[in-house]
Amino acid sequence: MQHSESILILDFGSQYTQLIARRIREMNVYCEIHPFNITLEKIKHFNPAGIILSGSPASVDEEGAPLPDRKIFELGTPVLGVCYGMQLIAHFFGGKVDRAAQREFGRAHLLVDRKEDLFKNFPAETVVWESHGDRLEKIPPGFESIAHTENAPIAAMRHVPKKCWAVQFHPEVAHTPMGKELLKNFIYDICKCSGNWTTASFVQETIREIREKVKDGYVICALSGGVDSSVVAMLLHRAIPDNFTAIFVDNGLLRKNERNQVEQTFKKFFNNHLIVADASELFLSRLKGIDDPEKKRKIIGNTFIDVFDGEVQKLKSSVGHIDFLAQGTLYPDVIESVSIKGPSATIKTHHNVGGLPEKMHLKLIEPLRELFKDEVRAVGRELGLSDELLMRHPFPGPGLAVRVLGEVTKERCDVLREADAIFIDELKSSGQYSQVWQAFTVLLPVKSVGVMGDARTYQNAVAIRAVTSQDGMTADWAHLPYELLGKISNRIINEVKGINRVTYDISSKPPATIEWE
Repeated sequence: MQHSESILILDFGSQYTQLIARRIREMNVYCEIHPFNITLEKIKHFNPAGIILSGSPASVDEEGAPLPDRKIFELGTPVLGVCYGMQLIAHFFGGKVDRAAQREFGRAHLLVDRKEDLFKNFPAETVVWESHGDRLEKIPPGFESIAHTENAPIAAMRHVPKKCWAVQFHPEVAHTPMGKELLKNFIYDICKCSGNWTTASFVQETIREIREKVKDGYVICALSGGVDSSVVAMLLHRAIPDNFTAIFVDNGLLRKNERNQVEQTFKKFFNNHLIVADASELFLSRLKGIDDPEKKRKIIGNTFIDVFDGEVQKLKSSVGHIDFLAQGTLYPDVIESVSIKGPSATIKTHHNVGGLPEKMHLKLIEPLRELFKDEVRAVGRELGLSDELLMRHPFPGPGLAVRVLGEVTKERCDVLREADAIFIDELKSSGQYSQVWQAFTVLLPVKSVGVMGDARTYQNAVAIRAVTSQDGMTADWAHLPYELLGKISNRIINEVKGINRVTYDISSKPPATIEWE
């Protein structure tokens, strides 16, 4: 998709590169992350209003250090170097970068020497977040220092005629309180962006693009009931209401009432273009006797493809032809596929539809591939989806099969469904649901002794898990109030026949994973 104004972020391997993109998107300005070695031709085609050079764990003078095409500085486009990006600019323009006598990691006090352009509306002193072992010892000819710290006499510099600005710290992280203001000054005042990239404009442009791409073709969408596939289905409904069908497969491994919720939500939008395939008995029969989690995943994935393909063939006999598969690839998946840490040959596919395009020779439509998760939710709101759906916690592709440890049966799934529904209900009632990244119940492959009334019991044990996280890559266990945990435990044991013990999982990721299997 071409955008009227865009910022290009060149990635040199910093752990914070995605954060730069997030901050800029928050300002209603479109941006993309590309590897540092993107060709000059591609940069010219992208036609950025500004270029940001990210940080990096590398040193500019070491062998094999990541270096961009130096002609980026001859395009007449404003450039902002961040940390390693600053050292890179110094390296190209005749400055001297060396190991700092005292490395700076963490908070530092920045003294602003020139309160204009990059530091417009800044106080004389502010806190910034440093993360570097090198520093600029000698400023390049023609550049001027515009801020310093106790340890770094040149903590920020500029060369206005060359349209170069650079900072030694990380403005993109939350630990730099004025960081967003600095990026805003660069984006709006220096690059002259107007901030016209909004949720509404994205929806309009995406609808136009889908219509242009599909023309008289026909699109199918695998609807899982999750956020991404739901938003994709709604975009298709808006763009090509008569040329698409969403297929929802009930695999018998869903949460309580999930199938009913999906049907009720989407029938009111596109009743005639929703297929609900009940394949629960097929999935459960193929899972009989299987307790190995990887085997479960493979069986579920292959069965999904068989069921989905069967529905597509039936649909094809009535509509004549099917040309496209729509899926919910998001921007972090795209970034990962072109990462400088090792590009992969293909972009990750949605867990439910991997293998389908190859099997059915379909072309892909990925309308969310430019968006982060929070942006997808904003698009969903624009399209009329409820917050109850949009703010749902992530749910694994194999569903309850990886939360029923051991063999998966309908009876064991039913027990887990009831217990999990109580856990989620109590989290929502207490206001804790929105505070955690993911919460769920796991049925353990052990039984424990208990006492109910005057009789001894020998029944199932469950573990409840709730974690806090920013992105799911790392996670900490949620410190839920004891009173809430007690209430959840009492309700599960009293209301769910077959459970007499509830445990709370207090493992963090790493070393544990979020899911148990």
